[in-house]
Amino acid sequence: MKNILVFAGSNSKNSINKQLAEFTAGLVDNVKTTVLDLNDFNLPLYGIDYEIEYGIPENAHKFLEAIKSSDGIILSLAEHNGAYSTVFKNLFDWMSRINGKLWSEKPMLLMATSPGARGGATVLEIAKGRFPFMGGRIVSDFSFPSFNDNFSEGSITNQDLHTALKNKVALFQNAL
Repeated sequence: MKNILVFAGSNSKNSINKQLAEFTAGLVDNVKTTVLDLNDFNLPLYGIDYEIEYGIPENAHKFLEAIKSSDGIILSLAEHNGAYSTVFKNLFDWMSRINGKLWSEKPMLLMATSPGARGGATVLEIAKGRFPFMGGRIVSDFSFPSFNDNFSEGSITNQDLHTALKNKVALFQNAL
């Protein structure tokens, strides 16, 4: 059985991106799912002076090991001011100091959502442009618009979006 790693690029306790990522993982057949929460991987802000003095924190190593031991990744990115959330960017920076190809060529379903109609499209485009240089093998991506209008009680309420996501999940599943 394949093991997929599922997480949101957010530290919000009520993250809409985590809700979307977990829902999406439920659409993947015959896999073991490991859901990680960035709140369980506290890290100091990355800085070269800190790294020289203290080394790379254990939580960065633990998260990177979770990536390496998975067969695929479902990641939904929060968009803050058109870019990655600070907590995600910090984790990304720390892991890249361990291994520049941190995504380890694992098949990835890359997503984003937001309350707005663009559904995190800007951060998704940034990640799609950057991740391949960092060992990211994005096999499918999905921008989920207007989260609060299209998701309720743990499920997608808009049938067209639900069908579109199932098609993206099928591409991810086939790449596992």
